Amino acid sequence: MAEIILQNPKLIAPLIKIAFDVNDPISSKACWVMEFTAKHDLSYIYPHLDYFTSNLQSVHLDSSVRPVAKICEYLSIAYFSKTEHKIQKVLSETHLNCIATACFDWLIGNHKVAAQAYSMTCLLLLGRKIDWIHNELRMVLEQNYANGSAAYRARARMTLAKLN
Repeated sequence: MAEIILQNPKLIAPLIKIAFDVNDPISSKACWVMEFTAKHDLSYIYPHLDYFTSNLQSVHLDSSVRPVAKICEYLSIAYFSKTEHKIQKVLSETHLNCIATACFDWLIGNHKVAAQAYSMTCLLLLGRKIDWIHNELRMVLEQNYANGSAAYRARARMTLAKLN
């Protein structure tokens, strides 16, 4: 399906609409396709960043949260890359704040470790630009560390080491 989207970019708009129809189980499949498309070419999402970021907090199915969090990680990594990317001109403060809010929700909420790990990466990067994030991230990770799974604790240790 991602290949079909990559060959026909105008299909990304309806795909994103389906992905954010959050109460329909088919939305998870659309999120997966969106993730694979973004992995191959992140620029397909650029024209839809307003819609994408403003709807992040509505995603609640675990099978949708993981790919959407991964897309946020792709966006954050590209934005904070040392090499120049178009995303650095397209991603606004509003977009960054929406991503940060959603990532904190996924990190604090009852979500699977993959989404939480992607959120940690996003927040670590976003904290370079948004000054309050690192302190909040450190606090959340330290509070949840003892109750987290082995995978959560491993990623939290790595993130905390980078924060210090």
